[in-house]
Amino acid sequence: MSLQITQQLHAKNKSYVNHMLYEYNVEHFPKDLQGRYQEINLFLTDHADQVYGGILGEICWNWLEIHTLMVEETYRGLGYGSKLLAAIEQIALEHKCDFIKVDTLSFQALTFYENHDYEVYGTLDQVGRDFKHYYLKKTLQYDHDDENHC
Repeated sequence: MSLQITQQLHAKNKSYVNHMLYEYNVEHFPKDLQGRYQEINLFLTDHADQVYGGILGEICWNWLEIHTLMVEETYRGLGYGSKLLAAIEQIALEHKCDFIKVDTLSFQALTFYENHDYEVYGTLDQVGRDFKHYYLKKTLQYDHDDENHC
């Protein structure tokens, strides 16, 4: 059989490839961590449900990964980003996650995350030619005697 490489936007095929990786990973992770995946999306809204920001992430295995944290410019500097971050950190603790990971660019929120006890564990230079990409992690402390892990 001869295989070919094709480029396509095909949700079913994308899902299949992601599922193949998931199944492969399941074979290698401890049994107590298998099947642990949950999307976490928190939004900053007003009384009419107008969205002014949010934090989007997912719990996977034994960590929580933040994909997006954004607050509309008018509301920045008022503590809403910190409140969103604290809320998702609390969810991670409740799910017994060992750590949270996030990435940010040099013009985005490096200092914000460092001020919330996130530590840089990796960087990439020349992102967009002039910027740096930072990868950060925050180790969480919880009672490891409880059997419910994230």
